Amino acid sequence: MSDASTASAPVTELKASAHLMLLDPGVFCVFNSPGSAAPDPRTGLPGVRITAAPAASVQQGTVTLSGLDDNGWIGGADGAALVRISGGPAQVLVTVYQTHEASQEAPKLQVLRLTETAAAGRPAAPAQAAPPQPAPVEVAAHIYGRGDVAGRLGEWMGERGSKRWIEGFGLQPASGIPASDIEYQAVLGRGWLSPWAEGGQFCGSRGMSLPILGLRVRLKGASAQTHAVSLSATFVDGTQVGPVGDGEACEAPSLAALEAFQIALQPKTAAASNRPPRKREAAPPPPPAPAKRAPARAAPPAPKPAAAKTRRR
Repeated sequence: MSDASTASAPVTELKASAHLMLLDPGVFCVFNSPGSAAPDPRTGLPGVRITAAPAASVQQGTVTLSGLDDNGWIGGADGAALVRISGGPAQVLVTVYQTHEASQEAPKLQVLRLTETAAAGRPAAPAQAAPPQPAPVEVAAHIYGRGDVAGRLGEWMGERGSKRWIEGFGLQPASGIPASDIEYQAVLGRGWLSPWAEGGQFCGSRGMSLPILGLRVRLKGASAQTHAVSLSATFVDGTQVGPVGDGEACEAPSLAALEAFQIALQPKTAAASNRPPRKREAAPPPPPAPAKRAPARAAPPAPKPAAAKTRRR
């Protein structure tokens, strides 16, 4: 065997599988789920690459890709890529690469819809038929195993104690606060929040079995001067959090999935009047009055000197 042949690098056979994924307009995050196996340091596999589908030019929508790697490569436990679909539905090509080692597991990918504009600028309506004269929809949520639900601000969204997590939500105050004055985020991980969504937009995912881990709501503009936000929530591990205020993340210390939440908006004057009154400290007792002295008694009169007796001669 020649020296050139012995010095040549061996060819490594790989396993590859590809999937076409149809996505609706919106922004999606594709990432390795927690607990995925670490890649082999020699090959960097398993790994995933995301590209526009070969027939993307004839599709209705446009695909824009960005991620930690400019080539759309997702490798390692912290790899992720953002996919933006605009102008209509479009397909992306997801290709998974593995070695032939039997012990190597395929990556466990998750696809999370970060933002989606709700129809007519409002949160999605519930799937069931609406009543003849429905109340204005102010809050909408998509619940695992149940679907879309809608309600009013101040009501609980989701069922406390049900262990059914929430996948996404949207807000649209009926009156008093413009949609442009309210923003909200979904908690996706420790220190990881979705982009801010404005009133009337859906934040999270729908039908992907991907829970959100909490939420955050804030007011801006003139509404921030006139109203206050109050958030309370329960989580699938039984944790209860809240109420927390404007701009604070409502999440469990364990980062358990969000099960139910309540959002209330109150005028700041009413919010201040609902606070428990401050306890007034008791006034100190008055100092004791000085003891009265008994009136001084008059001194007894001095005895008169006895008259001198005269002697008789």
